[in-house]
Formats: sequence, C-alpha cells, structure tokens
Amino acid sequence: MLHLEDVREKTRRVLDQIAGIVVGKPDAAEYALIALLASGHIILEDVPGTGKTLLAKSLARSLGCAFKRIQFTADLLPSDVSGINFYNQRASVFELRKGPVFTNILLADELNRATPRTQSSLLESMEERQVTIDGETYPLERPFLVIATQNPVESHGTFPLPEAQLDRFMLRIPMGYPAAGEEAEILRRFMGGDPLATAEPVLALDEVVQLQVALRTVRCHDDVLQYMLAIVAATRDSEDTAVGASPRASLQFMRAAQARALLRGRDFVLPEDIKTLAVPVLAHRLVLHDPLAGSGRAEAIVRELLNNIAVPAEQDAVYA
Repeated sequence: MLHLEDVREKTRRVLDQIAGIVVGKPDAAEYALIALLASGHIILEDVPGTGKTLLAKSLARSLGCAFKRIQFTADLLPSDVSGINFYNQRASVFELRKGPVFTNILLADELNRATPRTQSSLLESMEERQVTIDGETYPLERPFLVIATQNPVESHGTFPLPEAQLDRFMLRIPMGYPAAGEEAEILRRFMGGDPLATAEPVLALDEVVQLQVALRTVRCHDDVLQYMLAIVAATRDSEDTAVGASPRASLQFMRAAQARALLRGRDFVLPEDIKTLAVPVLAHRLVLHDPLAGSGRAEAIVRELLNNIAVPAEQDAVYA
C-alpha cells in the first residue's frame, strides 16, 4: 500500500520533469496527470503551436509506458486505428495486425480532422478498454489514456466531435498563449536543442497502476459530494443549456477530484478540488441553446453557476 507522501513524491517528479520541458503550463500538466490517475481521457485544445503535442509527449516520456501517436486526417480509416486481420499467404492463416490503439498512452493528434466514422472507432477503447476486430474482442493494457488535440479556430476540413464522444473525455484543457517572459524562456530552452530528447522515465508502469489503485482509497464526504451534485444539476437547469452534464460526467467529476486530492497528499476531497475542476470537467459537455456560442461561453456559464452555489465550510478536520 502506497503512503500519501510516497504518492506526492512520485507524482511531483513527473510534474517537475514536464515543467523542465513545457514552459508555463503547470496547471495543464497537472490536469493531464489527474486524468491518467483517474483512468480518464483528455482533450488539449487551443490554436496551433501552443504546446499541445509537446505536453502529451512530455507526459508519455516521463512514464515507463508504451506511447503511440496517430495523425488524424480525413482519409484515415477505423482499421488504421484499431487494427486489421490480414491473410498471411506464406502461413495460409489470418493474422492480427494490431493498430496504434494497443498502447498505454495514445496521442490522437487533431482528432477533429477525421471523419465521424473514424472518430467513433475510439469510443469502445475509451469506454470499455477493449477493441473488437471482426467479432473478436481484445482487452487493452492498463493504464490506457487517450490524449486528443484539436484546433478550435480552424473549420476547413474538420468534423466537430459529437456530444456522445465529448462526454467520454474527462477533461478539456485549453493551453493558451505563453506570457512574454515565458515565451522568452521557451526560446532560451530550445536554443541549444530539444529538452524532450533527453527526458527519461521517472515513473514505472507498475507504479502508475499502483497510483490508480490508491485513488480508490480517497474519500469524499457527503457534504462535498452534494456540493458537486448541485453544480451538475445546475448545468441541467440553466436557461442557457439545452443539455446539461450527464451522470457519466458526475462520476468522472468525482474521480478527477479524488485524483487531485491524491496529488496533494490527501486521502479526502475538499470543496476546493470540486471548484477547481468544475470548468475543465463540465464545460465541454454542455450543449447550449445558441449553436454559435463557443467553448468560452460554456466555461463562463459554469463559472456563473459556481458563483451562485454555496460552498461547504472548508475545514480539513471535517472532511478527513
């Protein structure tokens, strides 16, 4: 059984290495690690060149896990993702050629460039941790994390993700432009080479699985649970939303809060965890009445709801 201090030390090593590669994105790195510990999936969203792919590669390089990348395009087929049975003429038998989904961390780069048929090929693996090929089901290894990237400002040649698939992603993380000082640090850091090339695994595969198991020991007091459910219910009752967050969202909300508590060396969830995670967990799941409203409007709605819902008294002694 892992001790809380051991958990904090192990995860801190991962975050420190990512911080040495990706400049000025500590929150995004922590959210990515939260999704991994909570057995969720994430969307990294922002304009090109803001470090989405670099963050995904940095996380993978920091873990002793298998990593594969798919560049999604309009001509990509579902079999290019999951795999295919091909006929081996020399052996006169059909053999399985596994697709890149058979890995621990899958980078689905520019996911919204693929057709809906190809996008949907990820649904089974994301939800069930398995892949079905020609009627045969193959389990995926643990851990399994999909890190999808998409560009929200480019519409030519893209296919927006349907609500059913967005609901499978635990978190949506905007990267944002770096500050002036951070951008100067990026140039200095990459002037002499690529820091990603020298990164080494700091957490082994079995340690990642141990951390995922340790997550189950994190408690959530009923007052905190009711606070979280009040936020979820408010997304359904809001005048601005046609469809609010689903029960799946509630479950992933709780798992993410447990993971954040674990990263901070706690075995109990605080209201602060709920408040911090509300926007990245819930905003991308909302269907607004205004079809032209962007993701920024959905995030603003969640923040407004947070301002109108009473927060339980935050006392560690009560929730521990």
